[in-house]
Amino acid sequence: MTRQLADIRRDYEGGRLEESSAASDPFVLFDEWLTLALESEGKDGNAMTLATVDSQGRPHARVVLLKGFDAEGMVFFTNYHSHKGSELNNVPFAALTFWWPSLARQVRIEGPVEQVSGEESDSYFDSRPRGSQLGAWIATQSVVIPGRQWIEERQTRFEQAYENQPIPRPPHWGGYRVNPDMIEFWQGQPSRLHDRLRFERRDGGAWSRFRLAP
Repeated sequence: MTRQLADIRRDYEGGRLEESSAASDPFVLFDEWLTLALESEGKDGNAMTLATVDSQGRPHARVVLLKGFDAEGMVFFTNYHSHKGSELNNVPFAALTFWWPSLARQVRIEGPVEQVSGEESDSYFDSRPRGSQLGAWIATQSVVIPGRQWIEERQTRFEQAYENQPIPRPPHWGGYRVNPDMIEFWQGQPSRLHDRLRFERRDGGAWSRFRLAP
């Protein structure tokens, strides 16, 4: 089957991204952009594509949710035994991409990855709805299963096991932090003459900022 998509086009319209008005700290600028994205994109504003590499050098990407960030990096949570967990264990580097179509904005982030502390994972796990807490026990993420009934049977067993009692965090579930050494901000502009500001972390932790060609 052949399908042509060459005629699908969008001419981007957005505010200018200028060095004179953009924050010199990429985390401050990211916070400003994320605030607007959460207003314009709603509950999808914190969705991001996470790209990892396996032991054969093959890239893999999927959408996950940003659950917090600070000057140390961007945090998300998952099953440590999942494909992405295994890949991060072998190659502890990742790339993140945020795409906010209503704003014609994109943010790319790259850097090394580490597991967050058990205390931080516990704190987030305790804040999750009970159904999501059970889901962390029920789902052996990325494993081939015989069908939907397998999930439903496990759900029944775990609901019975933890009936009327707190649900502890599974030892195979927790958070990762991507500590950026590169953050790039992209603002769509007409005629594909987009604005791009790239921040790179120097030795010692200071950031350098560059404007890139579209």
